[in-house]
Amino acid sequence: MSTCFDVSHLPLATREHVVSQLANLETRLVEEQLWDNFLGLPEKLHQQLVTVLVASDFVAEQLCRKPQLLFDLVQTDLVKDNSASGNASDEYGQRLEQALATVTTDKQAQRVLRGFRQREMVRLIWRDVTEHPQFKVTVKELSALADACIDTALQWLYQYLAPRWGRAYYPKTEQWMPMVVIGMGKLGACELNLSSDIDLMFAYSAEGETRGGKKNLAHRDYFTRLGQQLIKLLDESTVDGFVFRVDMRLRPYGNSGALALNFLAMERYYEEQGREWERYAMIKARAIGASREDGARLLQSLQPFIYRRYVDFGVIESLRGLKKLINQEVVRRGNEDNIKIGAGGIRDIEFIAQVFQLIRGGQDQDLRVRNLLQALQVIQQLELLPNEIVKELSADYVFLRNVEHRLQALRDRQTQVLPQDELDRERIAFGLGYIDWAQFYEALEQVRRRVRVHFNALIEDPEEQVDTDIDPRLVGIWLAQQADSEDAESALSDLGFVQLDSSWSRLQALRQSSGVNLLQEVPRGRLDRLMPMLISACANQNQPDVALARVLELVEAILRRSAYMALLTENPEALQRLAMLFTASPWVADTITRFPILLDDLLNEATLFTPPDSQELEHELRQRVLRIPADDLEQQMLALRHFQHSHLLRVAASELMGTLPLMRVSDYLSGLAETLLQTVLHMAWDQMVDKYGRPAGSQGNASCQESADSQLNFIIVGYGKLGGIELNYSSDLDLVFIHDAASTGMTDGKKSIDNAVFFARLGQRIIHILTSNMTSGRLYEADMRLRPSGNSGLLVSSLQAFAEYQTSKAWNWEHQALVRARVVAGGETLGQKFAQFRHQILAQPRQEAVLTQEVASMRQKMLENLSSYKDLVLNEQRLTADHVFDLKHDPGGVVDIEFLAQYWVLRWSQQHPELTQWTDNMRILQVVADLNLVAPVQVEKLQQAYLAYRAKMHILALENQPQKLPGNEYLAQRRLVRALWLSEFGR
Repeated sequence: MSTCFDVSHLPLATREHVVSQLANLETRLVEEQLWDNFLGLPEKLHQQLVTVLVASDFVAEQLCRKPQLLFDLVQTDLVKDNSASGNASDEYGQRLEQALATVTTDKQAQRVLRGFRQREMVRLIWRDVTEHPQFKVTVKELSALADACIDTALQWLYQYLAPRWGRAYYPKTEQWMPMVVIGMGKLGACELNLSSDIDLMFAYSAEGETRGGKKNLAHRDYFTRLGQQLIKLLDESTVDGFVFRVDMRLRPYGNSGALALNFLAMERYYEEQGREWERYAMIKARAIGASREDGARLLQSLQPFIYRRYVDFGVIESLRGLKKLINQEVVRRGNEDNIKIGAGGIRDIEFIAQVFQLIRGGQDQDLRVRNLLQALQVIQQLELLPNEIVKELSADYVFLRNVEHRLQALRDRQTQVLPQDELDRERIAFGLGYIDWAQFYEALEQVRRRVRVHFNALIEDPEEQVDTDIDPRLVGIWLAQQADSEDAESALSDLGFVQLDSSWSRLQALRQSSGVNLLQEVPRGRLDRLMPMLISACANQNQPDVALARVLELVEAILRRSAYMALLTENPEALQRLAMLFTASPWVADTITRFPILLDDLLNEATLFTPPDSQELEHELRQRVLRIPADDLEQQMLALRHFQHSHLLRVAASELMGTLPLMRVSDYLSGLAETLLQTVLHMAWDQMVDKYGRPAGSQGNASCQESADSQLNFIIVGYGKLGGIELNYSSDLDLVFIHDAASTGMTDGKKSIDNAVFFARLGQRIIHILTSNMTSGRLYEADMRLRPSGNSGLLVSSLQAFAEYQTSKAWNWEHQALVRARVVAGGETLGQKFAQFRHQILAQPRQEAVLTQEVASMRQKMLENLSSYKDLVLNEQRLTADHVFDLKHDPGGVVDIEFLAQYWVLRWSQQHPELTQWTDNMRILQVVADLNLVAPVQVEKLQQAYLAYRAKMHILALENQPQKLPGNEYLAQRRLVRALWLSEFGR
């Protein structure tokens, strides 16, 4: 390493690290023939470089990747303060607009944005660690950088997408309507940190339809897609990194809400459903960029929600609830050393300011400021807190935020957790001016103790006693010894338990288990607090013994993850919901016990019992996947499984509580599968194209959401229950893969392969993502046997090959299966081709006698293999409780109805093409009735029987029971179904 660097003042480990970094940089400068230029820089810059490398591996990485960057920055003033020149956002925006002026693709735009952000982050970190500007200067400029990236990217997207979708316009005008981008959190307050997420919300003035593009869209669809594209430009992790991680969870309804809402819908949401924590969040809301005028109008309309007209001392109680959530989050994540959410951290100071803003902001409008330091100054001016406390809080806030910046500057990561690595500790302490970590940590602890004292003095309830509401008998039951069994069982009896001996034995077995005996002090304390609450929650159920037995299995499963115990004790209402659902359904109990992470879903009753619609599902899943690096397949697969488990739980809870009718349950479960399949297809396609290039004749690009409904030459066809929109909680997926790219040719990547091989591997990749058994289980079981030639056929067929097979080689039963086939993922154009072909096959001429014989013959084979009835005779004498009734396979059951519907479609579609429109049995039967092909009264009874069967099957699934009943059940329905069967087939 060159002697132009003085590192003698650095601590030993830090010195060795910096020397290594300097050597790497020197090598790169030599390689780029820039070393002499570097030696010609002022000595001050050489020493500043040493200081910067102590603070930031991110800067070291950027300079090694692009050594010219250092000289470019020197020429434009490396330590320039853009905030001093006026509107820093405008200055950034002008330069970024010029850089994007000649960009014609989204990939190029991503590259430009990322390069711009990296350049400015190097400059800002350099200045922050060498010049030590005021904290407010750094955060203001970081926020201005984010504003410019958001707004300039959005302006570019308007132009880029206009030929495709046109533009939105204000009603009855020729003035185009922008999307309002609302910055929340630190971005909204212009307090952004060095590696912060940006919290955003999207809105638009009014509904309507776009004009001027190839495809006009409703405003809701247009702004949703526009928002998705903006998130992709900013958030997607590419080889060039990212611009800003985008978090949309603060929008109405959170992850389950629409990505963009019109102003009226926003106002109604906050007026009717806005929660207390959302008042806190909206304090910092700010409109960004060119849409500021519209955004300001929206935010003004929301002021009555944020700030009550009266002095709102009730907010203190609300804040105590939020305090519990903070504590819960800290405990659950093990974040005691998190300087943001840990005790005495940044969030505590934020809450101190916000509580005064919400209590008095309705009357004292000076409190309606976004910036925290400004809010504290107003609080001081209004004499709401003593001057000394405000000074301490302000100084402590700046101290903590500067520490946060040092943590994030290290590797450009969003973290507020103190490092465990000794080298990182030494670098941070030295960079902040301390001799060593111990000295720094003591200063930090002094700050946090001070903050915690002020926080507790403001919101702590001095009379709060955590366990005052716990019945002493409940504590006694849990802590009772074997010798006290009589008293414990008596107390259980008083609480409503019936199976006293077994319930008491289960409690004793848990308490004496090795898992409990090995618990450390803290988790054991949490368990001892939880158990009396749990016993009480079970006692409130109509089957307390059943509830207790099932919940105790969960407790055993989470003994080593006591954060979940803390979650339940901090949320007694969630514990009540847990006991209720566990009592109602062993399937729910088993699912949550296997995947305790789902306990989080119990916290919000509104979302638990109100599943989102299909569009909201898509938005929520896309948001989750966007936050995971594109090359991290394992994390993507885990996210898909968690998403599925979460929504399966929500729909099960809704069905159990009666808030979701049967048909909606199946619609939702089918929509959930479609949403996941579409995402899986996107993931698999992107991975394959990145590796092999695009197949010859393929136009779609699955990384763009538009590909899902345009030119992607690949579709997934769902058969059976998925095709018929009748999925159950544990249904397999019957799938067929079809492509429509060139039959011959090669992919266009560096590692080129044959088209057929590409699609075969794409299919294999999709199946791998779906069926791999991970710690969170499989996503779905995929059954591919309905593809042409079954298991002996190709995994992926071309549309032409599929058509030829169905036309000349398929058996009649395969045409029956085609009745329930529909495209569930992939390109819209190919999907339309498939639908047209499906209609042609189903509506082709058939000999009625041959059709009747083949359908009846296939049904007979199924009976012989799957039913205890070996013939089609329904003998009433055989229908006894000793002879079980298989709801699906036995005569008079579900399969009979499905076969009747399929038979009628194949029989009459040539004369009545509308019969091929639907794939679900209920609507097929309705068309049959509407056309009077079968007596409507008979069809209605058939539909009622079908719904009764399916409802029972759902109940049995939630009860983890097989789909078999005593033989004397559903006799009337079975006789009706068999009578219709016999009238058609005679046997």
